[in-house]
Amino acid sequence: MVNALSGRAETLTEFAQLMGRLTVPAEGTEALQPYQPRPTDVVFSPYGKCGTTWLQQTFHTLRTGGDMDFDDISRVVPWIETALSLSLDINAEQKAEPRGFKSHLSYDALPKGARYVVAFRNPKDAFVSMFRFMEGWFIEPGTVSMAQFYQGWVRPGPQGNNYWDHLLNWWEQRDNPDVLLLTYENMIAAPEAHVRMLAEFCDIALDDDLLALTLERSSLAYMLEHKCKFSDPMMLELSEQRCGFAAGSDSAKVRKGGVGGHKEELSPNLGAAIDAAWVEYIEPETGFADYAALDTAIRERDLA
Repeated sequence: MVNALSGRAETLTEFAQLMGRLTVPAEGTEALQPYQPRPTDVVFSPYGKCGTTWLQQTFHTLRTGGDMDFDDISRVVPWIETALSLSLDINAEQKAEPRGFKSHLSYDALPKGARYVVAFRNPKDAFVSMFRFMEGWFIEPGTVSMAQFYQGWVRPGPQGNNYWDHLLNWWEQRDNPDVLLLTYENMIAAPEAHVRMLAEFCDIALDDDLLALTLERSSLAYMLEHKCKFSDPMMLELSEQRCGFAAGSDSAKVRKGGVGGHKEELSPNLGAAIDAAWVEYIEPETGFADYAALDTAIRERDLA
């Protein structure tokens, strides 16, 4: 049984059941069908907890000159897979051009005809971040261990892809001129270069004032100060309706950020399991022995 007071899961099986109530597979599939891409559209599709919200905010600041008059970043840069559930018109005009969209899908699963931006992130940091994100929203804190959660994270998710499949599918598009590949780590290391890169890719004119404003409003400090706008309030309300959660769950997406946080939380056994998965799935297809090698290759491509 789920927790009687909060409605949150206390086992991995219950977590999967609750996620199934929120992300009905048929709805996710149907939500993709109405979307009619324009050549100027920009779709941000990292894997979960790999910088999507950060990219949404950076992009929206660039195209609007700093608009913050929204209650949910995914209302102004809508999430394609959830638009149907949230009764959003995915093809509507947006506050400014170009239109922007969020997704977590692989390239093969998305409608074609737009431009696409994907940030990769160290799988150990991405995993720990996802675990902490789900604790307090779908999972009752202290009831599901990180080792148990990993068994669900490592397998394909609701859209049929896991971290490994998602990475490989987007890596195949590295020479596609309509695809921009980034890394979360280098976005932190070189924020100005990445704002410039994103503006150029999206055909947004950038001057010094807009650059400074975008760096400020996409900073961790600024987004934490306004984190209610980046906490998926629309999805939180939907989860309370569909999953029966008590009001007040924590759906905050902006937390600590940073690089290497997994070192403080990930057990040696789990770290070894993720390393082994990389060697099994990623190295044979890319030639990269570990994530650091992939990160280096993308930095060299992006900042050449």
